[in-house]
Amino acid sequence: MLAQTVLRQKPASGAVFAFRGRRGDRLKLLYWDGQGFCLYYKILERGRFPWPSAADGAARLTSAQLAMLWEGIDWRRPNWGAPPTRAG
Repeated sequence: MLAQTVLRQKPASGAVFAFRGRRGDRLKLLYWDGQGFCLYYKILERGRFPWPSAADGAARLTSAQLAMLWEGIDWRRPNWGAPPTRAG
């Protein structure tokens, strides 16, 4: 319903729709697989899911950004870890 009314998108278009809870620690992904809707739900034990700012109510993410969102990684400031201290 939200995909149609608020986002003005067709739910069966093949897009993945992401919804974050008010506290920011819960994420739902909704996807039409051709036979029915798939709902993925994740709760973070610590922290919050990063959320893009969207002027028109919708934001478009690349598949890499969506993967990082699902893992709780802020794609705007990813922490790739420390560089090697010694090479060779």
